[in-house]
Amino acid sequence: MAEMEEDIADRLPVDDEDEESERDEDEIREFDWLVEEAEELDDEDEDEDVPDTEAESVEVDHPAERSGHIAVVDGHCMYVWGGYKNSQSTDFFDLYLPRNEIWIYNMVTQRWRKQMTGGNLHVSMSGSCGVCVDGVLYLFGGHHARGNTNRIFRLPLRTSVLIWEEMKDLKGLAPSCKDKLGCWVHKNRIIFFGGYGYVAQGAHRGTFEYDETSFVGDNPSRGWNNHIHILDLETSVWSQPVTKGSAPSPRAAHACAKLGNRGYVFGGRYRDYRLNDLYYVDMDTWQWHEISVPQHGPVGRSWHSLTPVSPDHMFLFGGFTTNRETLSDAWLYCVSKNEWKQINHAQMKSPRLWHTACSGPDGEVFVFGGCANNLLSHQRAAHSKELLIFTVQPKSLVWFCMEAILQHKKVLSGSWDCLPKHLLYTLKMRLGGVSSLGS
Repeated sequence: MAEMEEDIADRLPVDDEDEESERDEDEIREFDWLVEEAEELDDEDEDEDVPDTEAESVEVDHPAERSGHIAVVDGHCMYVWGGYKNSQSTDFFDLYLPRNEIWIYNMVTQRWRKQMTGGNLHVSMSGSCGVCVDGVLYLFGGHHARGNTNRIFRLPLRTSVLIWEEMKDLKGLAPSCKDKLGCWVHKNRIIFFGGYGYVAQGAHRGTFEYDETSFVGDNPSRGWNNHIHILDLETSVWSQPVTKGSAPSPRAAHACAKLGNRGYVFGGRYRDYRLNDLYYVDMDTWQWHEISVPQHGPVGRSWHSLTPVSPDHMFLFGGFTTNRETLSDAWLYCVSKNEWKQINHAQMKSPRLWHTACSGPDGEVFVFGGCANNLLSHQRAAHSKELLIFTVQPKSLVWFCMEAILQHKKVLSGSWDCLPKHLLYTLKMRLGGVSSLGS
């Protein structure tokens, strides 16, 4: 079941009389009452088989509904992995999505396809952190059927066969085992921030605060942190910077975005609060800065997305409030003006939390999956498989010309060979898809 907030050892369903406030996103323990006997894995036994909590893959042309997954972009394709969905039974059981499949959405042809993967990624997870660097998907942390992990895997995407590889020979002090964290990429380094999980072992810089509600039975206690860890992809070394300024409070289920050398953090959950604060860290000097959010700006939230859409703008969508409302509002933040602007859009009846959001090549934001209702209530979660497309920047002149060429292809196709090769290639790809005009 999706990581219930009580973290009760026997994993029995919550009685109706239990207070809903005892459950929350920072403790949701995936599927644990399907594996009542499971104990937390240590470094020695984490390679053992984990009890089967995967959903059977039956989808052919479209990914299953899910929440807590990852999505990254490489070229004109968006890659989706992991997360969980409801079981087919009427009980409140959840299942992870298969660990050995990747769903690929071509943003030009607007079509999905599934590709199976090999390698040594041994468990399905949710709440992991995924990022693409030079055609390689890096997957860190997350939560599986026996608890949190801090293992990291890589998946080269520009090959005909996709093979997961665990990065085992890393030096330095690795992050603690956790999920619901964020990350940035800067100068061939992946920088991880925050999250919810076990207390760090060793002298980690930053703050860890226990979640008192996790002190249940023999289960390891967990909490929130504001640690920064850097993985240098050239040297394969973990490190922590010495930061300056006032750092954000520990948090999880926040959203991160990068513009230039700045790593931005908005919101997230800390204890009983879902925040609406905005920070950035200069990833050259490691100086933290807090930016005031006006009273008429976005409300506090967790499980939302923050997506860079231009060198000066970020797009905020959805999330979950302190009052347990699932949101469908969208905001555009202008960095140079320090200005929030709420956007009217056609998806106001499609609230989402714990979804993914990726920038497209033509000013779009592609939002996939997530939950459309209160994930923490006693009702069945409304996981989604819908792809929401937001156009937040003007389309380019090239895009409009391509649309015109496709709409009049019978008249103009004889002249296509005069086009530059990359445009001709794009047109031929588009012929296999559908028009995105009016999206």
